[in-house]
Amino acid sequence: MSYNVAQTYQANQVTTAPPEELTLMLYNGGIKFLRLAKAFLLEKKLDKVHENALKVQAILSELMNTLNPAYAVSEQMRSMYDYMLRRTIEANMKKDAAIFDEVEEFFIQFRDTWKQAIVLSKNRG
Repeated sequence: MSYNVAQTYQANQVTTAPPEELTLMLYNGGIKFLRLAKAFLLEKKLDKVHENALKVQAILSELMNTLNPAYAVSEQMRSMYDYMLRRTIEANMKKDAAIFDEVEEFFIQFRDTWKQAIVLSKNRG
């Protein structure tokens, strides 16, 4: 029962959030699922590592799909997301925590920069 309430709450958060908050949620989700993949790797639960790596891959695909080509930075971001996607696939195949760490660090940097951009945008508006 409480699981359904949590699912409903999360679905409402996503459907009512402004686009900049959705991007932040994707970055946070990437970090969360990478950390879970690494934790399951330590526990030798390889099916759970794979499951969480697939979630990270889906997040990176969504980030790539939401890029606006009208902005020059979009192509650079697409290249970075593509690199992160390839590295996540490699980490999943090799079950390599160090590669998961590398991808997580990119997510953290992007999330922190995005948070700053949101704050600056709100202060100007």
